[in-house]
Amino acid sequence: MRVHFIAIGGSIMHNLAIALAKKGYIVSGSDDHIYEPSRTNLANENLLPKSGWDPERITADIDAVVLGMHAKADNPELIKAQELGIRICSYPEFIYEQTREKTRVVIGGSHGKTTITSMIMHVLKSIGRDFDYLVGAKLDEFDHMVRLTKDAPLMIIEGDEYLASAIDQRPKFHLYKPHIALISGIGWDHVNVFPTFENYVNQFRLFIKTIEPKGTLVYNKEDQILRGLVLEDRSKINKHGYRTPEYTINKGITYMHTHNGDIPLQVFGRHNLSNIAAAFTVCEWLGVERDAFYTAIRQFKSASRRLEYVASDNDSVVYHDFAHTPAKLKASIHALKEQFPDKALVAIVELHTYSSLNEAYLKEYRDTMHDAEYPAVFINQEALKQRNAGSISEDVLKSSFNQPNLVYFSNVQSMKQYLSAMDPTGRNLLLMSSGNYGGINLVNFADKFLYK
Repeated sequence: MRVHFIAIGGSIMHNLAIALAKKGYIVSGSDDHIYEPSRTNLANENLLPKSGWDPERITADIDAVVLGMHAKADNPELIKAQELGIRICSYPEFIYEQTREKTRVVIGGSHGKTTITSMIMHVLKSIGRDFDYLVGAKLDEFDHMVRLTKDAPLMIIEGDEYLASAIDQRPKFHLYKPHIALISGIGWDHVNVFPTFENYVNQFRLFIKTIEPKGTLVYNKEDQILRGLVLEDRSKINKHGYRTPEYTINKGITYMHTHNGDIPLQVFGRHNLSNIAAAFTVCEWLGVERDAFYTAIRQFKSASRRLEYVASDNDSVVYHDFAHTPAKLKASIHALKEQFPDKALVAIVELHTYSSLNEAYLKEYRDTMHDAEYPAVFINQEALKQRNAGSISEDVLKSSFNQPNLVYFSNVQSMKQYLSAMDPTGRNLLLMSSGNYGGINLVNFADKFLYK
């Protein structure tokens, strides 16, 4: 089978292309810009295309075109494929077609998807189960973000609610038709696509209806909005709620209370305990024994950029987190304060996404940084230009966050100066972003804070 990827440079797109090539497919692709690590990953597999769009690449012998979200509806290669009548699909649609005979587990929710997916993958690998997967971050235990084989009977999928492609305006997670689905919680996001909270919530209502008949929905019983959706749903499926387990923190180690005794963990924070409960429930439905789960989860470390340790010196530590939504921001700050209660917390969030740069949406961040003694916001001016967002004043930010002591950085240099001037003694630093702080290495920021 021959497959062509339009916008092959995307994080999932290029990993899917590599997975298909390993499966024996003939794979080609195109993109106008391919950044690291996609560029190196594709080059290592001899799949790196010349830059730019070229309709001559599209020929009648192509069996399918996979269209990435980065490609626009007027893309010349897409138009050529349409003219030739070649089958065109988004990557979630293609994944479904490739996994019709497999058991599909889809992990959805506004937060925690990557961590829960990676926890399940870690446990299944530790007990020797054969499975395929699609996950939204590079995990230390796995070579790629996508595995798609002929024989694995099971596929674990991180289900994103963003749109599938420029010509398929359905949320990605509506296309997988799971046998087991999980929803971790609902917090308004992607306001450029879902302009009202009710519109956003409705996508999860529809997601529940995509579960295969007699399938299973695993859901967070502590989320009131989600509980309402589950109670109103009349689908012929199983429904299994979970709650955050009890835990204690002793000498910097979090212990989860279980019927098997206290289990020491390498992750921390109430949200991560909730993620563990979610992964445990899914694994139970997959037939994993409790003892095997507890043994495996002891060794689980955070997924990349999910409350990830960066550096430390003496009694100060620096962490990085992917947090950018209000709920995740609040949870990550609370986790650091709970884990290190005797340390003041310097918390810097980069507002980077379309939603977070929308002034009308900023009110959703109210009180999310109250646990931090030194709250700060960084906004890369290039991000404002790219998203055609107007300037946001410091007063608007302070009012939106309800944080009079909030500091605003409009450039990288001012943030570096702030960290360089601060005494790290008795303080920890948490850097939160779905971007990259203007392209600066996080270790550089950590050094500015730790070493004077």
